[in-house]
Amino acid sequence: MSETVGDFLVSRLHAWGVRKMFGYPGDGINGVFGALNRAEGAIEFIQARHEEMAAFMACAYAKFSGELGVCIATSGPGATHLVTGLYDARMDHQPVLAIVGQQARAALGGHYQQEVDLAALLKDVAGDFVHQAAVPAQVRHLIDRAVRIALANRTVTALILPNDLQEMAYEEPARAHGTVHSGIGYRPPLIVPNQDDLEAAANILNEGERVAILVGAGALGATAQVAAVADRLDAGAAKALLGKAVLSDTLPWVTGSIGLLGTEPSWNLMQECDTLLMIGSGFPYSEFLPKEGQARGVQIDIDAGMMSLRYPMELNLIGDAAQTLSALLPLLKQKKGKWREQVEKGVGDWWQLLDKRAHAKANPVNPQLVAWELSSRLPDDVILTCDSGSCANWYARDIKMKPGMMGSLSGGLASMGAAVPYAIAAKFAHPDRPVVGLVGDGAMQMNNMAELITVAKYWKGWADGRFVICVYSNQDLNQVTWEQRVMEGDPKFIASQDIPYVPYHRFAELIGLKGLFVDRPEDLAAAWDEALASVSPVVLEVKTDPEVPPLPPHLTFAQVKNLTSALVKGDPDEAGVIRGTVNQVLSAILPGKD
Repeated sequence: MSETVGDFLVSRLHAWGVRKMFGYPGDGINGVFGALNRAEGAIEFIQARHEEMAAFMACAYAKFSGELGVCIATSGPGATHLVTGLYDARMDHQPVLAIVGQQARAALGGHYQQEVDLAALLKDVAGDFVHQAAVPAQVRHLIDRAVRIALANRTVTALILPNDLQEMAYEEPARAHGTVHSGIGYRPPLIVPNQDDLEAAANILNEGERVAILVGAGALGATAQVAAVADRLDAGAAKALLGKAVLSDTLPWVTGSIGLLGTEPSWNLMQECDTLLMIGSGFPYSEFLPKEGQARGVQIDIDAGMMSLRYPMELNLIGDAAQTLSALLPLLKQKKGKWREQVEKGVGDWWQLLDKRAHAKANPVNPQLVAWELSSRLPDDVILTCDSGSCANWYARDIKMKPGMMGSLSGGLASMGAAVPYAIAAKFAHPDRPVVGLVGDGAMQMNNMAELITVAKYWKGWADGRFVICVYSNQDLNQVTWEQRVMEGDPKFIASQDIPYVPYHRFAELIGLKGLFVDRPEDLAAAWDEALASVSPVVLEVKTDPEVPPLPPHLTFAQVKNLTSALVKGDPDEAGVIRGTVNQVLSAILPGKD
């Protein structure tokens, strides 16, 4: 049998270093699946329950492995289902290749079944490169360009393959005019700013007396360099959520997360600094950064398009974070003053406050306590994932990251439904490391429950079976409920916010996983111990109180006014809202944990 286009695709991707592919089959892409079967495991195919989840997995695999993520789907609905997960990759700057099938070439334009203009569909999310193959000799350079552009630009690319083309005999491009002869290979360049720019940046930073650092995902490979620069400048450092693993929260000058999900020390750091050094971050909320004119700014980023986007910087340094900081460090003067002492005191006080808030009374379990009790028990090499929603508040604030840990979530897109597929991808990237995912019951019902079936299918092939999904079960779309109250001044809209109860721990048992249930705070610590010690995957369901408010680090008058307005209008959970808010506020001023 001659080599088909599908066979060539698989072998070419293998030559590029691809070893994992996430997706779901269909007749529009069967030619490639036949080739994967004939390749006898050269590329492992991981079957998700839904194409959107496969795209999330590809994005998370890129995040946790540092390699190209690849997802595959059939034509029509299979391809359209990928889009949300692909946007997750695009907005978080991850290299992902989407391979999608298409109807036979002769049928295109004929309003054929499952015929969708896929190039048009994908042209925004895969705008750097999306092409449909027409002849076998074209496939080589389409693959090579799609992979190279995804890696070089840290973005999404897409390759569309009509189903009849997949089965055709592969042909190398002829040595003739009008053909393309591409090759394999990409090595990332060393990108460092000019010396003059480094010296100018050093002058700005050296002149500052109260330096604040903000790190994002672009600094994940520069932990040592960030710490060295922070020590040299006697600076405090805040972390955007995607940069949570850049710096250990055990460092006393690390103020934690920033923004609505952030900490009071991060708010104070930005409001009181006179110099801002931003490293690899696209943190979107400018109101949490210094006021314009308050601080001089230096930004380091690999992408010029992200420069001076959130704050008007005095100097922009285009370069790799680790290499740029290494070049900058010898130019910086050692500082020593009261600024860092002030920052460290604020951080110490904040951790004590979080302890009190986590142990404040709730009905039945305080959601902060779930993350607080987990934090001290986390294995040193854990990989954490989190969903969007109120659980992200507690992940951002109450989880202490330590050196060697990894963690991520859907950042720029902030999509619900990413926690479990992210956790699965983390296991395929690092099968010997424990994984813990935090997810709300809304996201579980949306799509994450189905992906527990994927866990059940594959976990016995992992070198380490430790895998815990913790479900915050409160029967409320909680983050949006609080946004309705605090941002809009409206009472909770029951029709949109209440969700039915599902026994998630029993569903886990039904499909062969371990299920644990907690509805009393005194049982939580033991449950975490049991879950983290289990040699097989666990779903830990905790009945949490939906009326514990995810208080922002700085309450504005407008937010207080809106919450009051929501109560005056008659919030259906008015008594619980008042109780939960009072307990959280009083925990900040009363001694003890009760």
